[in-house]
Amino acid sequence: MVQRKMIDLNSDVGESFGIYKLGLDEEVIPVISSANIACGFHAGDPAVMKRTISLAKENGVGAGAHPGLPDLMGFGRRTMDATLEEIKDYVIYQIGALQSFASLQGVRLQHVKPHGALYNMAVRNVDIWDVVAGVVAGLDWDLILVVLAGPNRDELEAIATRHSIRIAFEFFADRAYNPDGSLVSRRETGAVLHNREEVPKRVIKMVAEGLVVAKDGSEVQLEADTICVHGDNPEAVALVKNIRESLTRSGIKVVPMATFL
Repeated sequence: MVQRKMIDLNSDVGESFGIYKLGLDEEVIPVISSANIACGFHAGDPAVMKRTISLAKENGVGAGAHPGLPDLMGFGRRTMDATLEEIKDYVIYQIGALQSFASLQGVRLQHVKPHGALYNMAVRNVDIWDVVAGVVAGLDWDLILVVLAGPNRDELEAIATRHSIRIAFEFFADRAYNPDGSLVSRRETGAVLHNREEVPKRVIKMVAEGLVVAKDGSEVQLEADTICVHGDNPEAVALVKNIRESLTRSGIKVVPMATFL
């Protein structure tokens, strides 16, 4: 495989709510290239959404909507028995809200990435990806839909083609993978990786060779356009910086996904 020259680094931000501060947006946004901004259902609020758009704009970072299930108490990580029509309405509502805050600051949203349980539900049921893709196409055909690299790649490409939208395949730098290319459940020990030396090496291997080592030691073929990194604590921010520095040293430019998709 030919090593790619550009890659996107994305992170989930804008997760504070009212008087409660979550994450380290001021520290992590300057070192990523795309920001997934919570839209109020699983985290965030109007003031936080406005402020996070501003931070992304100041740092030249692509701003994206991060719609989740209406589950503030569970942080959007609990599966809900929602119909496809309900999911469609949830996604429209949240993207529309963030689009308004972005528009008033002269910002056009770059992408949409479902959050938490909604994302995982879509991985298990491609009809959800199809619904979200339809919303994306209807609201702004130029939006990029972020999907999980690995399982269902052919189906996801077909969905993107059908709706005439772009998709970005995503790799999770600090999450363990199963041999089939799916993510190890957060309920399992070792699902989240923290090693500052090993995680950057893992990222470089994926970018350069299209391979990731699964939890059983086997190698899984995986090609991605964007790398998700979590920066919700000081240790995580340091890890994000290490990943970016490793990519730069390897001659790989970190740029917003819209630059090359």
